[in-house]
Amino acid sequence: MAHPTAQINPAMLHWARSRVGFDVPEAASAAGVKPEQFARWEAGEGLPTFRQAQNVAQALHAPFGFLFLQQAPVEPPLLPDLRTVGGAPVDRPSVNLIDAVKATLQRQAWFIEYLQEQGVQPLPFVGRFTVAASVKAVAADIRAVIGFDIEQGQRQWDEYQRELIQAAERTGILVMRSGIVGNNTRRKLDVSEFRGFAISHALAPVVFVNSADAPTARLFTLMHELAHIWIGSSGISNVSPDNSRREEVFCNAVAGEFLAPSEMFLALWNASTQDVPVRLSELARRFHVSTMVVMRRALDLGLLTRDTYNEFYLAELQRYRQAEKKGGSFYRNAGSKNSTRFAKAVVAEAFSGRMLLRDAGKLLGIQPAMIRTFAEQLGT
Repeated sequence: MAHPTAQINPAMLHWARSRVGFDVPEAASAAGVKPEQFARWEAGEGLPTFRQAQNVAQALHAPFGFLFLQQAPVEPPLLPDLRTVGGAPVDRPSVNLIDAVKATLQRQAWFIEYLQEQGVQPLPFVGRFTVAASVKAVAADIRAVIGFDIEQGQRQWDEYQRELIQAAERTGILVMRSGIVGNNTRRKLDVSEFRGFAISHALAPVVFVNSADAPTARLFTLMHELAHIWIGSSGISNVSPDNSRREEVFCNAVAGEFLAPSEMFLALWNASTQDVPVRLSELARRFHVSTMVVMRRALDLGLLTRDTYNEFYLAELQRYRQAEKKGGSFYRNAGSKNSTRFAKAVVAEAFSGRMLLRDAGKLLGIQPAMIRTFAEQLGT
């Protein structure tokens, strides 16, 4: 008995493949068919079965119904795209980035509704400043709101980053970190495409940090995205020193001023008689940030060349990729991906019976049967 065929539009099949940046062999491999077969479908020489068409849509991360459309849908940007390279806008976001933003927006929407039901008041610091404000004033206000004094070097940079995230969440900001789309380790988020994004909202602002980036670079991205919240600006960032957009230049400056205040940094830099590598290490210890952040601060203050900084950053990213361990704690990663604040709210609703475990699992990106173990890891 012949299986019924799906009357897909070959042009839409080509669009779906191009949208994810696959060539024919890559698309065929992902869909589990031979390249020759896929090429025939795309040329309009034959049709797939419904099962094959569903597999193709899933492999290309496209809604199944899109394959039957007469023309490609217009996909409006989910967030303002603030990325530039050399002052020019970059290519449209990849499907992986789009899907990461969609998932984050869905989580934020649920949390906003949850907070509204709780009668929570708007956060006063969201959008408190504009890009016309003093960089030092904004950095000082972030410091005051989250409760962090200027650092004296008593902690390591990774501990500092962890405590900053916890402090930001206590103030009402959702901090989400992931290097993949959902739980799909094959769908890695490309750090060369974006380093993070911010979604400003008076009740539930979100910052997302691409954890595919070198750990030592994530701290600067975190502070850059927090600066976006303070000026009430949403957008996708590449945190590049080459970015000439006013918002991005401003948020880079705020991040640098928060992590290493310019007056103190310049005084310490100029007082040192050591060569540059030793001087970088000294300042990293003093501000308990990574050498990567000190390099970035020195670049922004005109103390290092861009070529020197870029060379150091690429070497740091390469070291991280080589040393990266596969796996790790699924539950810890799930907490980071969702934001601890958000995850605890979802778990509480599930355990109270106000939300089905199935729905909670879908929001958290974990199996319903794992929620209790996940909750224990969260300490709820």
